[in-house]
Amino acid sequence: MTNTAVMIPECETTKQTLDALANARCSDPFAFLGVHQVNHRQCIVRVYLPTAIKVDFVFGDKLFKSTQISKSALFCALIPNELASAPYKLQVDYGSACIDVVDPYQFNSTLHEQDLYLFNEGNLENSYRLLGAHIIELDGILGCRFSVWAPNAKAVSVIGHFNGWNKTAHPMRLHPASGIWELFIPDVGKDEAYKYAIFTNEHKHLEKADPYAFKMEQSPGTASLVQPLVPVKIRDEKWFEGRKAANAVDAPIAIYEVHLGSWKRRELEGNRYLTYREMADDLIPYVKSLGFTHLQVMPISEYPFDGSWGYQPVGLFAPTSRFGSVEDFSYFVDACHDSGLGLIIDWVPGHFPSDPQGLHQFDGTHLYEHADARQGFHPDWNTYIYNYDRPEVQSYLLANALFWLKEFHIDGLRVDAVASMLYLDYSRKEGEWIPNCFGGRENLGAIACLKKVNARSYANCGHVMMVAEESTAWPGVTAPTEFNGLGFGFKWNMGWMNDTLSYMKRDPVHRKYHHHEITFSMAYAYSENYILPLSHDEVVHGKGALLSKMPGDDWQQFANLRAYYAFMYAHPGKKLLFMGSELAQREEWAHDTQLNWDLLESKPHRANFELIKTLNTLYCQVPALYENDTKPGGFKWIDCQNAEQSILSFVRFGKSALENVVVIANFTPTVHHGFRLGVPNAGVYEVILNTDNEKFYGSGISVVGSKQQLVKTNSIDSHGFEHSIEISIGPLSTIYLRKVAG
Repeated sequence: MTNTAVMIPECETTKQTLDALANARCSDPFAFLGVHQVNHRQCIVRVYLPTAIKVDFVFGDKLFKSTQISKSALFCALIPNELASAPYKLQVDYGSACIDVVDPYQFNSTLHEQDLYLFNEGNLENSYRLLGAHIIELDGILGCRFSVWAPNAKAVSVIGHFNGWNKTAHPMRLHPASGIWELFIPDVGKDEAYKYAIFTNEHKHLEKADPYAFKMEQSPGTASLVQPLVPVKIRDEKWFEGRKAANAVDAPIAIYEVHLGSWKRRELEGNRYLTYREMADDLIPYVKSLGFTHLQVMPISEYPFDGSWGYQPVGLFAPTSRFGSVEDFSYFVDACHDSGLGLIIDWVPGHFPSDPQGLHQFDGTHLYEHADARQGFHPDWNTYIYNYDRPEVQSYLLANALFWLKEFHIDGLRVDAVASMLYLDYSRKEGEWIPNCFGGRENLGAIACLKKVNARSYANCGHVMMVAEESTAWPGVTAPTEFNGLGFGFKWNMGWMNDTLSYMKRDPVHRKYHHHEITFSMAYAYSENYILPLSHDEVVHGKGALLSKMPGDDWQQFANLRAYYAFMYAHPGKKLLFMGSELAQREEWAHDTQLNWDLLESKPHRANFELIKTLNTLYCQVPALYENDTKPGGFKWIDCQNAEQSILSFVRFGKSALENVVVIANFTPTVHHGFRLGVPNAGVYEVILNTDNEKFYGSGISVVGSKQQLVKTNSIDSHGFEHSIEISIGPLSTIYLRKVAG
């Protein structure tokens, strides 16, 4: 049944709204477009379709011809009231083609008031399900619901390939109380590119990527892509059951830190990246073969600039597309778990870059960042600092942390640059920062946000690892939030790293004057739950590779490095090594090329590789090396004052009274024969590690005379113990002796 088009009179309101639609300034499109009652008999239905020539409205079997208003893109028709709530389609003639279209402005909102309230309160843990692009079915129609928070915008529209990037095509509805704009667009599906066109109070149009997008274009593209949530993997349940023990403070945790873009590349294929699936086949077995328990990847959230290594992300919810699809990343996570590896990712809630498609001045105002540069701009990195006092920003960061932990089953988050978040005067001179409301330097909003993220992460995703990269003496970083701590599970021990590397860089002849640098960490070793990091930060920006930091000739450099690694593995605290540490690379890390795998053909480098495998194996097999990391009873100095010889000795104790390992580290090239050392128990000790062993490219000095590498104690007092042993100590070496018999 066809109805002839009727004349529809114009009015001033129509002219004003038409002007707003034509200039992408319409703040309330649903008040004008769609179906609206005219009188008790008729409704008017309006659509705005740029480039359309003719439009017919189809309500079931009834077709209504439209009237084009003033040769504009506005088409209207009068329909009887009984059709007011009926679904309808549009038959649109674009001149070159006629297509059927479902009008977006006939659908009611699908956002729930409770979600909006929690988002504005700062407590919406799954705000990524409220905001962003979601493929849904509405009234039997499949399409995509777009939602974005832009409370200070005058108007917002969705632009994308599906509408020719025309900012007048799809203006959004505003939920005034929450500041959220929303629109359901039929027939928009997976991988459609889109952005938000935002009209600001300053009458400027901005084009912004979606802060909640699950997928983004690879640089130089800047658009967001429609991506469904990856479904939860049921086969991960077994992994979850074992994660409690694997991530505990009394577990052996050895972490291999990797930059996915430079671990290995396909050099014969244009030096391209490995894909997530290729890394699942190559990287994961490699890390397992070295004996690591966890894999940590540098920031995985989408980032535009390769040189930022991911630490300047623009898409916090999107795994970078450099290495494949979202499904590919999910496959990689699954492969980690199938192999028994825990997966930690770097998380960057401290700042964001100034890329025009990103969060900076998102709706024309300082929405995500502080307006005052003394609080909102980071001078070191030329980036912007989140306004942690704003509840919606807390919802954003809270939801992002939980997104990775819940949706992808990530086993832990290493939170980057925590110190920069905690202190208002971080890297600022006097007069360049604003005190908090109590006159202090603490960033109260950031503290509250971190506590909330940690508490909710542990509550919702039990037995994960929340790790702080925090470089100051802030108290209680790993204390529970209920005891006024920040609530992290672990903290990087930056003090240990700085002091010990400073010591190791010194010529052995001078080390006796700086003995405190190698021993001081035990003065605070139990103040937090520590991870000992030798991370990417120590091998970039002109710092050189770890091997190049070591003094002496080539042999001594390797010997120093071996002794240092073994000292690290015996020291209380979990372990983290950056990729390439196992190869003893000679050059510092470069993000745009792969590791120098040819080094494995060289005897000293291969020996270093074998040492790391041995250390990881011993570390996981010998409970005394990890069980009591956080308890003073797990460590006892034998001699920490032998500065003259630069020799350290101590005991690591396990939970069993009989489980102990004696550790001796000689940090000079001097060989010591007939060296007497006090030990805690009488009996027989076995040499389970000697970094001076020939298989590790050492000089081959035997610790004890017997081939079985066993030494029996005698009743000679030494170092405050009733029993002692007599051994030989090789040059620049670390030795482990384990008690094996009474």
